[in-house]
Order: sequence, then C-alpha cells, then structure tokens
Amino acid sequence: MPFSSVLLLVTAALAAAGGQILFKIGATGRVGWAEFLNGYILLGLVLYVAGAVLWIYALSFEKLVNVYAFTALTFVLVLVGAVIGLGEKMSAPGVLGILLVLGGLYLLTSYNA
Repeated sequence: MPFSSVLLLVTAALAAAGGQILFKIGATGRVGWAEFLNGYILLGLVLYVAGAVLWIYALSFEKLVNVYAFTALTFVLVLVGAVIGLGEKMSAPGVLGILLVLGGLYLLTSYNA
C-alpha cells in the first residue's frame, strides 16, 4: 500500500479515535439528555465524521480489505488515548494485544497488494 494511503488511513483512525475519546469525556457524569449536548460531544462528532469521510475517500482507490484493516488501529489508538489522556489502566495482556493488532495490520497491508 502506498505511503500516502497509509497516512490517509492513519489520519482517519486518529480522527475516529479522538472522536471516541471526546465522546467519553463529554458523556462522563451526564444523566439527562440535554447534558449530552456539550462541546466535547459535538467536537467528537466532528472528528468522527471527518474520519468517516477520509475512510470513504480511501475506499475509492484502495482495496476494502486494506482499508478495513485500519479499523483495528482505531481500537489501539482509543486504548492508548484512554490510558494517556483519561488515566485508565492497561494490563500486560492489553499490551500484548496491541502488539498483535499492530503486527497483523502490518502483515495485512504489506503483503495484501
């Protein structure tokens, strides 16, 4: 896969993961529907939609199997973002899982031309 496609898909994954983290921040401690209409949720929606638009654009010129593999990167980025930005804990199996996902993503995109 060309570097430009990888860069586009990493950007899409970062936007989607950033949106998910902002959803969590905006939702924490909220109970009433109106409380969910806040800046964090709205910015999260903007990022999430931007990621989806980039994803769709990548589908116009890359194989679905390659593009879809980058959804796994979103899981990794959300986990890392939760640990760094939200103070959540990561276990040793979680670290191993990240390494396995990244290794699988590398194999899928490097050898599935």
